Amino acid sequence: MSCYYLRLFSYLLTVLKMPMMLPDAFFDRDAQLVARELLGKVIRHRVNGLWLSARIIETEAYYLADKGSHASLGYTEKRKALFLDGGHIYMYYARGGDSLNFSAHGAGNAVLIKSAYPWLDALSGPDSLAQMQLNNPDSQGNPRTEQKLCAGQTLLCKALGLKVGNWDAKCFDPERLWVDDVREQPSRIIQTTRLGIPHGRDEHLMYRFVDAGYAAYCTRNPLRRGQVEERDYITLEQQ
Repeated sequence: MSCYYLRLFSYLLTVLKMPMMLPDAFFDRDAQLVARELLGKVIRHRVNGLWLSARIIETEAYYLADKGSHASLGYTEKRKALFLDGGHIYMYYARGGDSLNFSAHGAGNAVLIKSAYPWLDALSGPDSLAQMQLNNPDSQGNPRTEQKLCAGQTLLCKALGLKVGNWDAKCFDPERLWVDDVREQPSRIIQTTRLGIPHGRDEHLMYRFVDAGYAAYCTRNPLRRGQVEERDYITLEQQ
């Protein structure tokens, strides 16, 4: 799709108050800012005529200089999306599944989409949710509950039908995959340390952001018993 038609598409969405595709400029900013402001936004992926959708509830920011980031290992063809302009898709395999990231401002900087929650509206109805549950059954082959369906980076990609081979190093496509500003904003955001970072690889950095209203449904609840505010996490109040 040409730039002209992309601009026209965005204009029509605004005028008609239709879903709003986030522009590349949204992503071409500091990774932590992008990670925070992605909370409440909705990923939409069209599969066989259905828009499968999920609201982002947990993200992690990564920088080129972080020892825990993929980019810190250097440029390779597989990691090239991390070194492209903000708004490119970077996908990789983790723990046997697919993981979704978006490049941010500055070479090597990106945001990992850690978990989400199924989103239903006029564009994504009950049929879409049913398809997501078919995509991502539990270990016994039964439908996962909505609370568990996208509660982790690989579960999210499986539910939405997102594959490394289809989307790595690609741009958003308003006819197939994009992030929608549905004008939802968390009232409180929890900022804490990232998950799965090995010891000695900047595991102390508080670059993980969670929508407090959905904390129980993310990869690991930062508000679980035993966690202490100002020690284990901080709370960011929204305006």
